[in-house]
Amino acid sequence: MAAELVRGQNHPLWQNRIEIRISADVPVVAGASLADESGRVRGTDGVAHPGAPTLPGIEVSRQAAAEHRLAVDLDAMPAAVHRVSVLIALPATPGAPPRFGALAAPRAAVTGLDGTEVAGYTLIGLDAESAVVALELYRRQGAWKIRAVGQGYAEGLTGLLADQGLPGAAELARGIEQAVARGLARAVPARTADTDRSRCTAAPVTGADLPDTASAAGSPYDAQTPDGTAGRHATSDGPAESEPAPGDAGRLPASGGPGAPATATSSGGTGGPIDYTHPKRRQASRPPAPETPAPADGPAPPVAGDAAGWAMDERLYNQVWGMFEDLARCTAAYRSAVDFAESRMEKELDQVLSDPRSRLGSAGDAAREAVQARQARLVDQARAALDRDLAQLTAESEVVEPALPPAYARWDNPVWHGYRVPTESPMAVRLGDLHLPESAPLRIPMLVRLPLERGLWIDSGVPDASLFEEAGELRHLALQTAVALAARLLAVHPAGEFGVQVVDPAGAGASAFAPLTGAGVLDAPPAAGAAGVAGVLGRLTERVDLVQMAVRGGASDALPPGLDTSRQLLIVHDFPHGFDDRAVTQLRYLADEGPDVGVHLLLVADRDDAAAYGPLLDPLWRSLMRLTPVPDDHLADPWVGHAWTYEPGLVPPGSQVLQQVLARVATARTKHM
Repeated sequence: MAAELVRGQNHPLWQNRIEIRISADVPVVAGASLADESGRVRGTDGVAHPGAPTLPGIEVSRQAAAEHRLAVDLDAMPAAVHRVSVLIALPATPGAPPRFGALAAPRAAVTGLDGTEVAGYTLIGLDAESAVVALELYRRQGAWKIRAVGQGYAEGLTGLLADQGLPGAAELARGIEQAVARGLARAVPARTADTDRSRCTAAPVTGADLPDTASAAGSPYDAQTPDGTAGRHATSDGPAESEPAPGDAGRLPASGGPGAPATATSSGGTGGPIDYTHPKRRQASRPPAPETPAPADGPAPPVAGDAAGWAMDERLYNQVWGMFEDLARCTAAYRSAVDFAESRMEKELDQVLSDPRSRLGSAGDAAREAVQARQARLVDQARAALDRDLAQLTAESEVVEPALPPAYARWDNPVWHGYRVPTESPMAVRLGDLHLPESAPLRIPMLVRLPLERGLWIDSGVPDASLFEEAGELRHLALQTAVALAARLLAVHPAGEFGVQVVDPAGAGASAFAPLTGAGVLDAPPAAGAAGVAGVLGRLTERVDLVQMAVRGGASDALPPGLDTSRQLLIVHDFPHGFDDRAVTQLRYLADEGPDVGVHLLLVADRDDAAAYGPLLDPLWRSLMRLTPVPDDHLADPWVGHAWTYEPGLVPPGSQVLQQVLARVATARTKHM
């Protein structure tokens, strides 16, 4: 899966023969510079450009074009080359736009020779700049890595090349412009603008902190992210895909408000507010509501539902997963900036210790203190950018959370007090909350699309079970989590379109299931004993078989008249107690085949209890989405590699909201029958 990078983030490179693909709204000039270990380009023969398109290990286009493919063979790079910078510039020709801020954000992608994308980076946040370092390939401990840079220069190619320490930068820039002017007539026509790309700027790390790095438009190591106005994460059921947000596989804030226009970054190195125009979000800024006018010089306030979609339900869904994306990106940028600061400090300390004259005495102590101070300053700047982004996301969360419909809302949301049984099914449901260590107070709703594409597993044997005083306390909490999820699923579906069945072989969950049984919302009393288990599994297996045959044969009208075709949720408690080999096989069958025909599994179990089955049940556990009854950082995000902490959506202690909602569900079910 391709990685979508943010500014300053790096990514490993597993192959040395690659292509770098540049796409822009208008013809641009693409080039590359080859630098030594210190980041300096030693001469004009270290720059590949349209006038000299081929260097050892790299070849660039001979003309300006809206799309470029740069061929790179890292194995052929000279040993002295430690850094390859990919350069993009606007041609200085009549009619060409003078700055990148007037265009849709260009994009750079690293691909294999077969076209498979390894990593991509959209150069958001550019304004007055006419030349930019897009990507950087660099050696680290004998291997090559990619870094998203995005450092722009208002002085154009001259400023960019001069910043890389190149003698005669102005003369080379003029030579490149002349070569471009000669070949511009052969340029590829500009493609249609991609309005789904995001734009943002970030507070830069100044040139004083990063030697040999221009401060003209910010540093490539800034901790920056997309702001709090939403877009979809790339996965339809949670934080598992990339392009990021549920709803679209994957994709997962700063001082710029939702939809606010990007603020120019001055040549002095100060960054303006971040503007986040995410995929699936509205591209134009929204006027503030009359009762909450925005300051004349400030960003528009957050607005609930400020995302693309046909209905408010879809807009809120997209906005929530846009917030997830924002938090993932800003945290990734912060962590990358901290890693960079740490690695640079280690390198500088090694240099200090390698010199006997500065190793000991007051000079050595002063050098070490200066190195540590620079590292602390970089970390503080990254944290300040993260705090600014989190403040924007928190402001958006405070607006969005109260506006969520019951399917997306927490149990303490006032929307439940006015609950009415819906007439249509929602597009998604909330399973709990997600957060990261750097932003513990901020919670992002974990939404998954409906109908559920996979079963759920409430793990009653999480590693910190020893923290509970009584052995059964954690198991009871797991059952409460399952009951809250089942009640929510019943509440958000129209009457008669969703049913719940319970398998409780030993009857150990009777007290936890009391809200469901007392309200009369179960299709049948909880099944107990081996016979009860076999009966429920047999009926559901038969239902799956019949519906599958009808669907595949195009004969849905041939189903038996008494067959209940509404969606079903099977809650299995205390697995594998009461299950024989046949029942285990049927359960695996329902987990694999049931979701496609409306039978969903909610398993409440400790995996260690089923250890006697060995690897036989491994496919079952892998097929289910694991949730926990207590906060646990087990949800992996393959988009940026975060481990998200999941918190279950439990009913507040002492609240009667669950009983009130279930009573209304039961009344609606009675009228429907």
